[in-house]
Amino acid sequence: MRIMGLDVGSKTVGVAISDEMGWTAQGIETIAIDENRNRFGFDRLREIIEEYNVSEIIVGLPKNMNNTIGPRGEASQMFAENLQSTFQIPVKMWDERLSTMAAERVLLEADVSRKKRKKVIDKMAAVMILQGYLDSRQI
Repeated sequence: MRIMGLDVGSKTVGVAISDEMGWTAQGIETIAIDENRNRFGFDRLREIIEEYNVSEIIVGLPKNMNNTIGPRGEASQMFAENLQSTFQIPVKMWDERLSTMAAERVLLEADVSRKKRKKVIDKMAAVMILQGYLDSRQI
């Protein structure tokens, strides 16, 4: 059984999957979505859930720095509720403040070009979200 981590945006969803032991997160892909047209990538997510035998989903919750939840956070919460009702798998929210910034920093330090960073930033943020969750369980 594996855990899936998601970084949900208005145009993409970054996807990460844990190893079977639940120790490490690996980036899988970035799924194009269209929030305005209610296209959330659930068909592709279903394929990934089945392929990796996912037993739990962690969705990044983008809180404001003062710990409040703004429009983006509310959209992520709605996405998580839809996931839970669609797939009948436990879905948890995970504070993702600064995960995208951390992912950007890692990619910059690795000297990844701007064009390539844009393609992988959401997947990398999903890894950061999932790894944070996995690490919290090890304590």
